[in-house]
Amino acid sequence: MMGIGFPELMIILVIIMIIFGAGKLPEIGSAFGNSIRNFKKSMKEAEENAEELPEVTDTEGTDSAKEVSEGDNDTPETTENPVSTSEPESK
Repeated sequence: MMGIGFPELMIILVIIMIIFGAGKLPEIGSAFGNSIRNFKKSMKEAEENAEELPEVTDTEGTDSAKEVSEGDNDTPETTENPVSTSEPESK
């Protein structure tokens, strides 16, 4: 297998310089650096949030589901389709 060596890397950099120009390269590098920094920051925050969340066991999850389903429900459950009360449009 071939890896990217110094000659290949130089060719890629020359092509990028031709496409974007020498003036745009610092802006592109800065934007790329900011993107990587923000990605690392968000990954670190996600790991911290995952550590802070308590783990829910199966028995706790089923108890809370029962409490919600056993609550007061004013609307009756029917299998009928709702009937439209609006009048059909005349042509």
